[in-house]
Amino acid sequence: MAAALLIAAPASGQGKTTVAAALARLHARRGRRVRCFKCGPDFLDPMWLEAASGSPVDALDLWINGADDCAQRLAAAASEADLIIVEGVMGLFDGEPSVADLAQRFGIPVAAVIDAGAMAGTFAAVAHGLRHWRPALPWAGVFANRVGSPRHADMLREALDPSRPDDGGPWLGQLSRSDSVALPERHLGLTMPAEAAGTLARLDAAADAVADQPLGRDLAAWPRWQPPQAPRPAPRPRPLAGRRIAVARDAAFAFIYAANLEVLRALGAQPVFFSPLAGDPLPPCDALWLPGGYPELHAARLAELSGLRAQIAAHVQSSKPLWAECGGLMVLAEHLVDSAGRPHALWGLLPGTAVLGRRLAALGPHEMPLAGEAMPLRGHSFHWSRFETTLEPASFTTPQRRSAAAGDGEAVYELGSLRASWFHPWFASSPAAAARLFDTPSPFRP
Repeated sequence: MAAALLIAAPASGQGKTTVAAALARLHARRGRRVRCFKCGPDFLDPMWLEAASGSPVDALDLWINGADDCAQRLAAAASEADLIIVEGVMGLFDGEPSVADLAQRFGIPVAAVIDAGAMAGTFAAVAHGLRHWRPALPWAGVFANRVGSPRHADMLREALDPSRPDDGGPWLGQLSRSDSVALPERHLGLTMPAEAAGTLARLDAAADAVADQPLGRDLAAWPRWQPPQAPRPAPRPRPLAGRRIAVARDAAFAFIYAANLEVLRALGAQPVFFSPLAGDPLPPCDALWLPGGYPELHAARLAELSGLRAQIAAHVQSSKPLWAECGGLMVLAEHLVDSAGRPHALWGLLPGTAVLGRRLAALGPHEMPLAGEAMPLRGHSFHWSRFETTLEPASFTTPQRRSAAAGDGEAVYELGSLRASWFHPWFASSPAAAARLFDTPSPFRP
């Protein structure tokens, strides 16, 4: 039976990914089988968790995935792993459903990471609040991040009331403030491990730092975790049987859920990967997927790919489906304006200009209805850019909750067999709807 831990925090930016990756790397080095998950939709944090654990990382979200999908993924991981590490998102109680909801539903003990860099005794008050806001929450303890000195660590630890071991404790240890341990960031979050210098050295430094802490104790000391009883997945039809789906995959098109590829294969499709940045031509295919990523960082190189642009235009003119999400939409625009205000002539299959903004443009869970499908595709939106176009949307996504951050929904554009949106779908939320994105008839019109 596997051990399990959910790494949470009172807010974003506290160091959850660093601590989760450190723990995963530590136990992977010890020869343990480690499986990591990320709460909520995310592409970047899972890359670091995968680098640390050596295993693929799936998302867990009670609204986007659904409880059954979460249970199935946790149960499957528990059948093969010694340790399951789930990294939270935002604050422990933020969002509906929250990280705390997921921890409580599946009985996963919570380890709270608190950035203690500018506090002393208040550390215990924050820990107490997290521990007791929801008394039934499974609890493992509290971990201090960005600690300034050994004396500072002593002050934090001593602030926890030793006469009340459940008062936010037990103490799980600390990480010192260190550039060698902190993970590098940029506008969408962390940089990708493949781009960071000395990725494994950084992860090893973090693992070494927690090895002698209570958090780094041998798994024999962890309480056993009872994995959920997961419903057996229903047999899936194979509407994409025999279809070759070309998938762009490189530093410009890196935001791909491994679970989405699994769904395509289960639907009968054969994903075929190619790298636009490396100069690869479009492979022979029946459909094309341009995922999200960082086209804005590679706009000059992408603008040079006139041959690939012509191949993709011919693909669409032949009425073969093309699904483009977020960064994929940006590269199909006539122009892309980067963060320095420089315009780049891009592939021009969508009339309009993608403009990288200086602040968040949209964030939150959404669902995308498709004509004739009972279950919409669920997923999320997260981007800094806007798309200036005269093209009328074929459809709109629906935010889980309407707010200033979520907006009124993401436009979905359709030109012939080309479909594009800022929306990132989780294919397992509605495999039948996902298949429609790669089918010839319009998925948005009856």
